[in-house]
Amino acid sequence: MIGRPKLVLASGSPRRLALLAQIGLEPDALMPAEVDETPDRGELPRTLAVRLAREKAERVIERVRGQEAIRDAYILGADTVVAVGRRILPKPDLLEEAAACLRLLSGRTHRVYSGVCLVTPHNSIRTRLVESRVRFKRLSSQEIESYLASGEWRGKAGGYAIQGLAGGFVIKLVGSYPNVVGMPLFETATMLSGEGFPIYYNWVRPD
Repeated sequence: MIGRPKLVLASGSPRRLALLAQIGLEPDALMPAEVDETPDRGELPRTLAVRLAREKAERVIERVRGQEAIRDAYILGADTVVAVGRRILPKPDLLEEAAACLRLLSGRTHRVYSGVCLVTPHNSIRTRLVESRVRFKRLSSQEIESYLASGEWRGKAGGYAIQGLAGGFVIKLVGSYPNVVGMPLFETATMLSGEGFPIYYNWVRPD
């Protein structure tokens, strides 16, 4: 296809790259956007997820439009928030934070919200929110300590990665699994397709 539209991901997340590759999407550029992820006072988890996804996408618009090769690209931003009730869990960098997250999640159901924002080549903005519910088994002290020792929790929303070792903690998941990993694929593909992006282009292989 001559002149195939370009796609820019406002993130450098290996998880999101892998998820997009799963449905045949390979961004033409990665532009991680640094935003303050601190919730506003009284901000709900679902509102935070959408706000951060939009801020990430909007943050790179000028950078994208200023480069000839990707000037007309679609821009995709996303953010994932883990919450117990209205309490928003951090993306911990400290062991103590991660331990507190795991103790809170132990034996309970929590919610995972992902906001997705798409900026079209004409700078129209579309957003979606996806919610999944995840229930953890009751974690023993040994399980918590062993998971913390793995380091897998670092920088992950809620202090765990469902696609890794913590998948063994999950009793039940209601909703989208890719959403919990960090990018809801059905909703993302639907948004792109609805705005004219040929998401099936890479599905066709030459004989």
